[in-house]
Amino acid sequence: MDNKPQDTEARPAEHAGSRPRAPAFASGAAVPSAPGMGQDAGGFVPGSQPEARMDPPLAPAERARLDEAFRTTLAQGIHGLCFSPYQEGQQPGSQVSESQIRERLAIVRPHTRWVRTFSCTDGHEQTPRIAHEMGLRTLVGAWLGTDRSINAREVAGAIAVAQAGHADIVAVGNEVLLREDLTEDELLAHIREVKAALPGVPVGYVDAYFLFEKHPRITAECDVVMTNCYPFWEGCPRDQALAYMKTMLARTRAAAPGKRVLISETGWPDQGSAFLGAVPGTEAAMRYFVDTAAWASAEGIEWFHFAAFDEAWKVGAEGDVGAFWGLWDKDAKPKFI
Repeated sequence: MDNKPQDTEARPAEHAGSRPRAPAFASGAAVPSAPGMGQDAGGFVPGSQPEARMDPPLAPAERARLDEAFRTTLAQGIHGLCFSPYQEGQQPGSQVSESQIRERLAIVRPHTRWVRTFSCTDGHEQTPRIAHEMGLRTLVGAWLGTDRSINAREVAGAIAVAQAGHADIVAVGNEVLLREDLTEDELLAHIREVKAALPGVPVGYVDAYFLFEKHPRITAECDVVMTNCYPFWEGCPRDQALAYMKTMLARTRAAAPGKRVLISETGWPDQGSAFLGAVPGTEAAMRYFVDTAAWASAEGIEWFHFAAFDEAWKVGAEGDVGAFWGLWDKDAKPKFI
């Protein structure tokens, strides 16, 4: 499906949890080799269309172990969370207040070291300052789309936030190339503008892992390469998803040798319709979170879980699955503990 904004009021000022995308490989094709890729994608053939199979419910003892692992992981805290402060009835274009930002940040603060934001307009520009006040580090995003005037305000907002000392990393655009909202040259100009204004602040770009292979000029311009890895949106069964995500990260690293690479988004929905072989579910979402956190911790990988909170407005952009990527529900109540 296409979530490209059709007008300025409906623009996605916050990311919608990624969207279904054509897998990077043709159906039945072999996974291209890359340094550090390891064995394979856990049996998943990229581009294939595996049958959606609901995992059988865990036995009580197994579920108890998963519950404990999830609680422990969340209590220990993870590297980063993708953060949006939207409340019921709000959506991109709504003005967000300082009070609601503070309320939502206070909930996630014990469980993460970083927060990632997606916009520097409509009140979202306040989030990095408040996060810093709470002792959190910030990956600050400027949302770029088809509206050039909004893009200019987003870039100016991100520069202002960083010049005030509240951005630890700046992301100039999110999946712009995937959506084909801007040309490579247009995106490159925005990245260079921000880098010129912010010496000493790491600046980069966020997109699906395979776009960094296709756009080496963009990759080369980034101080930090930020890759969105969604096995779900390529139809990968949950039990093979971590192995497949490892290949996504390996391909990004191969396209950006010597650069800092982080996973800017990954997650698994707990409700909604299946996408090919990827089936949402409570236990699936919990296991994906626990497994990803354990792997990232062991390997020293910087990663951001998508997302902190459910957001009802995303149903329009992604179908029923769109509203259920959070660790907390739309009312900020914990979903899995």
